[in-house]
Amino acid sequence: MAPTMRFSDTQRLFTGKSAPISGIGSLLQRLYLDGPLLGGLLLVCALGLIVLYSAVAQNMDLWLQQCVRLAVALVAMIIVAQLPPDLMRRWTPWGYLAGLFLLVLVLVTGDVGQGAQRWLDVGIRFQPSEIMKLGVPMMAAWYLHDRQLPPRFADLLVIAILIVVPTVLIAKQPDLGTSLLVAMAGVLVVVLAGLSIRLILFLGLASIPGAYVLWQFMQDYQKQRVLTLLNPDSDPLGAGYNIIQSKIAIGSGGLFGKGWTNGSQAQLEFLPERDTDFIFAVMGEELGLLGVLSLLCLYLFIIGRGLFIAIEARDTYSRLLAGSISLTFFVYVFVNTAMVTGLVPVVGVPLPLVSYGGTSMVTLMAGFGILMSIHRHRKLLPH
Repeated sequence: MAPTMRFSDTQRLFTGKSAPISGIGSLLQRLYLDGPLLGGLLLVCALGLIVLYSAVAQNMDLWLQQCVRLAVALVAMIIVAQLPPDLMRRWTPWGYLAGLFLLVLVLVTGDVGQGAQRWLDVGIRFQPSEIMKLGVPMMAAWYLHDRQLPPRFADLLVIAILIVVPTVLIAKQPDLGTSLLVAMAGVLVVVLAGLSIRLILFLGLASIPGAYVLWQFMQDYQKQRVLTLLNPDSDPLGAGYNIIQSKIAIGSGGLFGKGWTNGSQAQLEFLPERDTDFIFAVMGEELGLLGVLSLLCLYLFIIGRGLFIAIEARDTYSRLLAGSISLTFFVYVFVNTAMVTGLVPVVGVPLPLVSYGGTSMVTLMAGFGILMSIHRHRKLLPH
């Protein structure tokens, strides 16, 4: 009779609780790395490299560059995992202020590319806005650590300022997608801290005039993206071209896909930004529905593991930060997949750990390093 998996085995896989182990398990413990989370991340990265090889038209130079970036990101994750959460908490305000300084520096002396001023070049070209994807939730969690929960109205005003300042600086680059993700990371900390139903309803009603105000400050091309979402066929060769080609690619993949490196939309270059924002469409066309579902299941496992770590965290700062990092990762996945399928406007959000890029991947892996640190150091923290 074939062996069956018991509930305890499934629980052990998700929670990471098992009998004492040696070898690789012992090495992971010494490096403060979480086995289940690391396994999920490596599987996503491996699948991402397979799809990216096809998306860059088998260009080995670009593919190897991504491998190097992935290696750097993994090193960053390991380094961050060694830092105790209480040390990170003490240094959070200084890191936040440093991030604000870099954002101001970008607006003054940053490199301009594709009509946006988002990069600093200090020997290594990077986007300081990516740093604030961690800096903002860390600062919000730091502020709420020793305060009453659910937060009082005065505390919410302070946190709003902490969130709005970097969000506005990033939006002025302009980078609406990243600014919204940074704001969401901070808002999730507040939500996890506990909000009354009345306040949630009030904020929901306040978002209606807020959306109108945001519309007035949006660039013309950003407004066009929203209008294109409502009717992409209104300009099929212009503003609507990207999303139309993306839908064609995903729909033509069917259940099993056309085969690795055999996607017509991607390989014949009908699909724009196929190695970055629209790489999910490449996967849908070449690996089909089964390939897409495999990736989404891996994402859900990573998110679930992150939320489990948040639940087991032993102090307010760690719990709020771990929960925010996990749910923000979910937002990244949702926004990109919804973007390429025409459910939300195109905002330039890469597919996590799959799209070609460096700064974003390092930031994501550093965030997972924080999760691993919180989980592995939890026994050293007071209850």
